Amino acid sequence: MGRYLRSFFARRLGRDAADLEDLVQETLLAIHLKRETFDRAQPFTSWAYTIARYKMIDHLRRRKVRRTEELDEASDLFASEDADEGDAKLDLDRVLAELPPKQRALLEDVKIRGLSMREAGERAGISEGAAKISVHRALKLLAGRFRNENG
Repeated sequence: MGRYLRSFFARRLGRDAADLEDLVQETLLAIHLKRETFDRAQPFTSWAYTIARYKMIDHLRRRKVRRTEELDEASDLFASEDADEGDAKLDLDRVLAELPPKQRALLEDVKIRGLSMREAGERAGISEGAAKISVHRALKLLAGRFRNENG
């Protein structure tokens, strides 16, 4: 989570922001302390980034930083698609973490990186047929878990 928070703060405060690591640690601590307020029916990343946003606002208020933007540049004030992409990546990582490491690696190689079954099998040290079976089983396992969670 720290890696994603560093990226989140760096995009907003600049990579050289001296307080970047302090904000990351404050946010991680707040997430830990407020974990009982998390609603499991909602996306975790949205909840975590909301806490991060409030920590950043508090930080800027303490520093008495006032950002102003010309009206022509107002689009910079709105959330970018990068935040949604980061949310999706965190959710995907959480789902894939439920798989055994070998199945996860094969599924990532084939479905995310776009490798062929033969290439993924070679990387894993197994035959193309064994790679197909493993990817199929991984997808079946994930589908079963989502069916059970969603009723």
